[in-house]
Amino acid sequence: MLAALPAACCGCSPAGLANVLTPGGYKRIADLPYGTLPRQRLDLYLPAEAGADTPLVVFFYGGNWRQGSRENYPFLAQALTSRGMAVAVPDYRLYPEARWPDFLEDGALAVAWLRGERGRAAGAPQEACFAMGHSAGAYTAAALAYDPRWLDAVGTPGGRNALAGCIALAGPFDWTPRDEPLATIFAPAPGGRLDAAPSDAALAGAPPALLLHGDADRTVGPFHSVRLAERLRATGGAPELRVYPGLGHIGIVAAFAAPLRALGLERAPVLEDLAAFVARVRAAHARA
Repeated sequence: MLAALPAACCGCSPAGLANVLTPGGYKRIADLPYGTLPRQRLDLYLPAEAGADTPLVVFFYGGNWRQGSRENYPFLAQALTSRGMAVAVPDYRLYPEARWPDFLEDGALAVAWLRGERGRAAGAPQEACFAMGHSAGAYTAAALAYDPRWLDAVGTPGGRNALAGCIALAGPFDWTPRDEPLATIFAPAPGGRLDAAPSDAALAGAPPALLLHGDADRTVGPFHSVRLAERLRATGGAPELRVYPGLGHIGIVAAFAAPLRALGLERAPVLEDLAAFVARVRAAHARA
């Protein structure tokens, strides 16, 4: 579940190359502490025309719960800020320091901080907030949306209702890992199971979902998103599911990189589908 772009040149990390070639157009507020631990820090990106009604996307990266850094994702933040969204990218505790549910607690704490007074003072917009993630990060985003205890436990204003929606890219949502170190990472979970939505009852009234997956994903099979969509529909939800032909596990996040889009190397409309989903959810909130 690596959250990096395919190798593209010698002597430069793939994400680093994408970031070097990515245009600006946003304001970055870096290294904001949302907790007291070393990895409880986030970067906040604001579009040039940010205002009170700017939606906020909290993006949790992947990396198999063992690796990853917020410093790798300016390319994704640029893509979203270019569509008028603010973006927060938190770091969170990783193995071997962390086990379940440490990373979920960190994710919830980051959302609570952004939606509270300190986040507001740092510049975080207080309008619609979306939890978004790729791979392991998609599991965190879904757990925050579909298991109310995490946001409730950290005193998030409004609890799960603080989230306007969940955007999950190539996520594993229910699975019992057998291989190490994943078995050790999830050993504290009930039954050693990774389950973003342990209760069907909790799915009723959950935030709207956009589930994105590539049908060529050999790391996290698209059946994960299909199965979660079925559960959401069975409990009265109306999730939006997109399964992109020929797209793999890394390609779905690489689709946000401006250089690939500009060169026509990434044609999957991941960014367009995400922006349209955010616009629909905001319009529905405005009518309510």
